[in-house]
Amino acid sequence: MSIGIPLFLLVSFVLARGKRIPTTLEGPFKPVTVPLDNSFRGGAVDLPETDPRVQRTVVGFEPEQISVSLSSTYDSVWISWITGEYQIGDNIKPFNPDMIASVVYYGRVRFALTRQATGHSLIYSQLYPYEGLQNYTSGIIHHVRLTGLQPDTVYYYKCGDPSIPAMSNAFYFKTMPISGPKSYPKRIALVGDTGLTYNTTSTIGHLMRNSPDLVLLVGDVTYANLYLTNGTGSDCYSCSFANTPIHETYQPRWDYWGRFMQPLVSKVPIMVVEGNHELELQAGNVTFAAYSSRFAFPSEESESLSTFYYSFNAGGIHFIMLGAYIDYNKLGKHKTSASLRFANLYICKDMITSLIVCSSLSTCF
Repeated sequence: MSIGIPLFLLVSFVLARGKRIPTTLEGPFKPVTVPLDNSFRGGAVDLPETDPRVQRTVVGFEPEQISVSLSSTYDSVWISWITGEYQIGDNIKPFNPDMIASVVYYGRVRFALTRQATGHSLIYSQLYPYEGLQNYTSGIIHHVRLTGLQPDTVYYYKCGDPSIPAMSNAFYFKTMPISGPKSYPKRIALVGDTGLTYNTTSTIGHLMRNSPDLVLLVGDVTYANLYLTNGTGSDCYSCSFANTPIHETYQPRWDYWGRFMQPLVSKVPIMVVEGNHELELQAGNVTFAAYSSRFAFPSEESESLSTFYYSFNAGGIHFIMLGAYIDYNKLGKHKTSASLRFANLYICKDMITSLIVCSSLSTCF
């Protein structure tokens, strides 16, 4: 997918044939189709690493890039964050992920966080076995599942390691409505191709003003794969870097994106499915390392055991997230991908509305 205007279903101001199209802030309106002006295509300017919104503002092992993701139903969510600074260069030494605890204090009263949950931590590396290319290893990524939550309820939380101490400030989120045929979130934002450009800042700003209950991100997250490992970027990788030995990436763009998005996703749950820009091939034919490590997925809860397809309830909607990069099963009479078999299973077993959300380059049936 190209890096242009993001797919964003909370429609902004547009002029069509002299008539103003209402925004979603003004309520439902009759759909209007407008030819896309070619001037909108391409030319997006990335946020530089000097922009205050993407710079690291914590010290030591204090949490940053904090986010909330849903589990399978309203009664549990995932809290994710990163501690420690990434490393990039020739001589990198990955952190021991067990050196920092993964702890969340939470409760319904901001100053009385009486409940505690612990989780797991990991790191990932992006390695390129070619002379002159820089390797990358992440900070420590933490994922903690909070359980026993009430529906449609605001909870406050702090995350980090209290033994250092290195705990975050207090954040909050609201759980989904109870699962049932007459219970729905008030507003859901569907966005894709976010990247990290000045267009992104407008898109996310508009999204935040609309106060969604849930954000669905359908692939092409950071466009880190439009960069060389030295941080040189381009709108078109193959056009500008035609002779590189491997398709490089600049992994710090993921950290910049996580910092920029924290004001939104630390309080509004975000659910992500991969796109083609998340493939990010590296040494050993490893792919999707950043995507599969940085986000929390309700894979085990929804019985998928994969980060590429999973499902969850949001009130009376059963979302089925299908990625486009699952190997096809070539055994048997019919060639059916694992993700589509999974979707069929959950459409059949669920008694509430099922909605399939596909990533870029997917086909849904």
